[in-house]
Amino acid sequence: MTNQTGPCTLCLHYSQRNVGNMELRQLSYFVAVAEELHFGRAASRVCIAQPALSCQIQALEKELGVRLLERSTRKVELTRAGEVFYDRSVRILSDVGQSAEVTRSVAGKAARTIRIGTVYPATIGVLPAFLTRIGRKYPGIELHVSSGSTGDIIRGLEHGQLNLGFIRPVENIGSLRFFSIAHERYLLAVQKTNSLLDRNEIDIEDLRGEKIISFTRRNLSYTERYFAEVFDTHGLTGNIAYSCDDTFSLVSLVSAGLGIGFAPEWTRDLPNRNFELRPVRGVELKLGLGVAWNKDDPATSRDDIIDIARSLVQAGR
Repeated sequence: MTNQTGPCTLCLHYSQRNVGNMELRQLSYFVAVAEELHFGRAASRVCIAQPALSCQIQALEKELGVRLLERSTRKVELTRAGEVFYDRSVRILSDVGQSAEVTRSVAGKAARTIRIGTVYPATIGVLPAFLTRIGRKYPGIELHVSSGSTGDIIRGLEHGQLNLGFIRPVENIGSLRFFSIAHERYLLAVQKTNSLLDRNEIDIEDLRGEKIISFTRRNLSYTERYFAEVFDTHGLTGNIAYSCDDTFSLVSLVSAGLGIGFAPEWTRDLPNRNFELRPVRGVELKLGLGVAWNKDDPATSRDDIIDIARSLVQAGR
């Protein structure tokens, strides 16, 4: 999008009709641009023409009297004022959405949409069963699922962008609610030609001559801290030769023969895998998985949504 010396005719007309009257629609348009940082993608997302979207944003800036975005032919960036206004806009839109849901709840109406955030293990684990049960009980409900890290999902729940989250346990859940569903077992992933597989039983001492592949400590997530502590306890921190951000990268490095690493049991079902999973004597690795939600969110405080999630506990253990 190119810089303009002044608002277009459409923008002037829009501003004249809405002086001193900011619309929720403008806020939703701005949020789309702020998150996409691209007017074309944002326009497609909110289903309007790009020139019209540009005029809406210019009218909003004129109304506020500040520049929210820095535009050039190469990129779009939020100004400091834009960053603050984005955060407030997200909260306002969330509050309006929750108010609508509360009103519908008082009138005995079911939630229209459930937005779910999930870490990958839940996506292929308990999530399908949850979606099946929700869809069976509420066939008219719209379900939206997005993947992310535990931290991303918690922020989405706090800001009202998500109704329910399948996450790893965290030390401080803040104002959210959480319960555990299952514990996922991790086993040692070893390339098929590695001599470790010749042993009847693998001991922790057998790992001291091996290169270990671990999750990076950059993000300090629950999973990363957990494995860092395990390796430190057994004196294996010095053996870590490679790091990665996700399970698929880890098993790819193992399959390439670059080292060994601990992977969840579900990787045993991956097609064309070039590794085997083995237990390590004296090491029992399990990572928790649970459900989090905002206690003030009307979409999850009724309609048995949480009860349906709780019904997965027995199946997930």
